[in-house]
Amino acid sequence: MGFNELDQQCVNTIRFLAVDGVQKANSGHPGMPMGAAPAAYVLWDRFLKHDPVDPSWFNRDRFVLSAGHGSMLLYSLLHLYGYPLSLDDIKNFRQWGSLTPGHPESGHTPGVEATTGPLGQGLAHAVGMAVAEAHLGAVFNRPNYRVVDHHTYVLAGDGDLMEGVTAEASSLAGHLGLGKLIVLYDDNLISLAGTTSLNFTEDVAARYRAYGWQTLEVADGNDLERLAEAVEAAQADTSRPSLISVRTRIGFGSPAKEDTFGAHGSPLGPEEVAAAKRNLGWPEDADFFIPVEARDHFRLSGARGGESRSDWEETRAAYAREFPAEAADLVRRLAGKLPEGWEKVIPEFSESLPTRKAAGAVLQALGEKIPELIGGSADLNPSTLTVLKGFGDFEAGPCPDRCQGQVGPAWSYAGRNIHFGVREHAMGSIVGGLALHGGLLPFGSTFLVFADYMRPPMRIAALSRLHTVYVFTHDSIALGEDGPTHQPVEQLMNLRAVPNLAVLRPADANEAAQAWRAALSRSEGPSVLVFSRQVLPLLDRGECAPASGLLEGAYVLWQSAPDIPDLILIATGSEVAPALEAARTLAAEKINVRVVSMPCWELFQENSPEYRESVLPSGVSARVSIEAGVTLGWERYVGPSGRMLGVDRFGASAPGKVILEKYHLTAADVVRAAREVLEG
Repeated sequence: MGFNELDQQCVNTIRFLAVDGVQKANSGHPGMPMGAAPAAYVLWDRFLKHDPVDPSWFNRDRFVLSAGHGSMLLYSLLHLYGYPLSLDDIKNFRQWGSLTPGHPESGHTPGVEATTGPLGQGLAHAVGMAVAEAHLGAVFNRPNYRVVDHHTYVLAGDGDLMEGVTAEASSLAGHLGLGKLIVLYDDNLISLAGTTSLNFTEDVAARYRAYGWQTLEVADGNDLERLAEAVEAAQADTSRPSLISVRTRIGFGSPAKEDTFGAHGSPLGPEEVAAAKRNLGWPEDADFFIPVEARDHFRLSGARGGESRSDWEETRAAYAREFPAEAADLVRRLAGKLPEGWEKVIPEFSESLPTRKAAGAVLQALGEKIPELIGGSADLNPSTLTVLKGFGDFEAGPCPDRCQGQVGPAWSYAGRNIHFGVREHAMGSIVGGLALHGGLLPFGSTFLVFADYMRPPMRIAALSRLHTVYVFTHDSIALGEDGPTHQPVEQLMNLRAVPNLAVLRPADANEAAQAWRAALSRSEGPSVLVFSRQVLPLLDRGECAPASGLLEGAYVLWQSAPDIPDLILIATGSEVAPALEAARTLAAEKINVRVVSMPCWELFQENSPEYRESVLPSGVSARVSIEAGVTLGWERYVGPSGRMLGVDRFGASAPGKVILEKYHLTAADVVRAAREVLEG
């Protein structure tokens, strides 16, 4: 593609901005940016469709730095190409309040597409972005109007490809034939603790070919021409994702640290920085040096992105004239606005149901009203009841050589049911990638006990304030005979410990309906919906407060008499009904009992102090909490004089009713605990 000395100067500019940023902070990872700068430059300069003036324009290519420890590489690129990231921001790398944190954070730094650093998550998120592009393209594109048409690029390292989540996500990406997903693998043979020969000697390319990927190799990571040829070849194969293995040299140019793990996670040191600059013909005493010619080239290249955006805007305008309804729907989706009146389709229930079954009916009603609702389960749709009936499966066309001639239904990227397979970790990340892309409202589902497999991407979703929904069923020891391996005990508290993650455990079918309402309304962070396998009694809303109280996080469900209560029973989910039964028994003894349904701690804490006091008056110290999970944490609500009924050990294999009796979670147990609290 005609590379010259100016291109090499640009590569070194990227390298040494990264080196100087790390050195000034006296913290960071210089080695990866030094080795991978040529590959990043070729991609950004000759292929990446982006506009620094409008970093979030919809049809841009997505670039995900999965090896997030190399963040100074990305920050250098963003600054040089003209994004709103100043040289002062580069100089304030890893400092309080800066736009250049230690690892990239989406929503914080302009141009950062995904929060990365936990290895493997970036690549798995990128699979979600590629799924989103394929789905939205299938839904909205028309002949001569490709309003959704872009690539997703990833720069990943050895550590990324060691992580299990990339195996899960890459396997699914190959199965789905995501041809616009291109991964550049920074194959430098070094990890943080030593050479990869210590623990990673597999044939990565062979593994990816087995996944159904095209694999390409660049033997010299400094060969700009070969790098460009490889990206061109990857773009040309639209039937499958591509992995480009690039043999790089970590810490390239550093006489003492090149090809050593010493360049991975520590600054080079002043003397070695000078030696590296001298070795590559760079001014030794000029920190953060950007040659005029290089700056002009970067800014000119960045400006070309505006032309791509302008061309797309023209296409979109013509599309809107010919397909006004579709164009309006796309605009609405990209703005993150739900269809008008969506809450009105949420059903009300008049019978006792497992909350998973009620939630499935709610999801179906919402899916018919909200076309951007998309998702699936980890091979558990018959159990989690999260299938969107009538909306097709997200699948690529049949591939007889990989499917042994099996032919399925009419496969299409327009389908809204994603079959993640038994890949919970990847599912969590792909759901996050769908949200990061924009235009979709994604969900993923499995059993609550398997939430442990997908905690890392859920944490990133909370950190990134993504609008995602995680549906977990089989929520307690009451599921019975499957035993302790499948009975969640600590999971609820584990999830509640994550900042900005709303965990909702509804008490009956109508609370389950309101839980979906809360999750879809909460656009500034992810929500967890926790549902029962067993039938839960339908609460009589003639005697109890409306189920919409769930939206407050906690509410007074029932009270035996007005005024300040003598006793407060606080419960969630399946334990609300026995709490209510116990309260009526105690009320017959002339005890003024209040039952509080507390389906969501997080929403309750977001309420005003006055509201929280009205539900849990501080003057009432006699309190009992009831929840079929660990009691850790409930002390904040029951106080030093209260009691906590829960499960502080693993479950057992037996019928659910028997287990609840053995674990003292019946109405009689609640009555006994309440009397003990009242007696002091």
